[in-house]
Amino acid sequence: MDLDAYSAAHRDEWDELARLGAKRRFTGAEADDLIERYQSGASQLSAIKTTAGQSIQGDRLSLSLSRARLRFTGAGRNVLSQLPDFFGAQLPAALFRIRWLSIAVALATAIVATLYALWALNTPGVLANFGSEEFRRQFVEQDFVNYYSEHPPSSFTGQVWTNNAWLAAQCVAFGIVGVYAPYLLFSNAQNLGLSAALMGSHDRLDIFFLYIAPHGQLELYSIFVAGAAGMAIFWSWMAPGARTRGQALAEEGRSLFTVAIGLILSLLVSGIIEGFVTRQGWPWAVKIGIGTIALSAFLFYQWVIGRRASLAGETGDLEEFEAGARRIVAG
Repeated sequence: MDLDAYSAAHRDEWDELARLGAKRRFTGAEADDLIERYQSGASQLSAIKTTAGQSIQGDRLSLSLSRARLRFTGAGRNVLSQLPDFFGAQLPAALFRIRWLSIAVALATAIVATLYALWALNTPGVLANFGSEEFRRQFVEQDFVNYYSEHPPSSFTGQVWTNNAWLAAQCVAFGIVGVYAPYLLFSNAQNLGLSAALMGSHDRLDIFFLYIAPHGQLELYSIFVAGAAGMAIFWSWMAPGARTRGQALAEEGRSLFTVAIGLILSLLVSGIIEGFVTRQGWPWAVKIGIGTIALSAFLFYQWVIGRRASLAGETGDLEEFEAGARRIVAG
């Protein structure tokens, strides 16, 4: 191919493509002309690259094609402009949909933890699995309390936040398999119960609850919500209703995975409380009160803001353009 001759032959077409691509408003005829010239230009660019490789003429045509494509496909919305919709409608609506399941997970965790604590306290030899008597006494009297102050606040906050956020993300992402989220929640309840039993065996159960309460209210409830989201995703393809299993899974997965993003933020708040508040020498009423306010704000967001978003028709799913094409059906 003689690239110069080929370019000269199509120069007027490319100039018109560039002119149309720079316009912001079109008549019907201009819009049709733009699409036709875009299709022709794409074929011509392919021919240039196949025979001549990269060239100045090809780069200019490629730029004109890119601008033209934006004219009839539209540019994506700025991410920052979507934040009000996400936090004001999509996320609270998704949280509202799993509100009762979140409460059920919380109650089940409390029951399992209590049963394990009673079993460990009343069954000889169970607590011995934690180590020697000296080791257990050191843990109860020193290590448990020192855990909250042995590292700088910022690094400790980052450590607990990333660990809890990873746990919450696993509950949501792997909820599709059905057993993963319940397993993590059961393990968490088991550890809580056994830790409480160990502290209670040395008459320090009050210390256990005092140090858990400031950050634990929001932290634990966030994990319960993550588990509820994971189990709801699993149930969506187990009982899809009038939808196909694939359609139900796609819709529920998109809707409820937004919960993971919200929980990353709530767990950051609980991590800040754990890293900066729990260690302070303030009255326990103040420290626990801060944790209660944090949990109350989350519950208000889930139940009140979420209800308003749900009544407005939000489900937490992406908008139609971002979610992709839907199946076309007759009727």
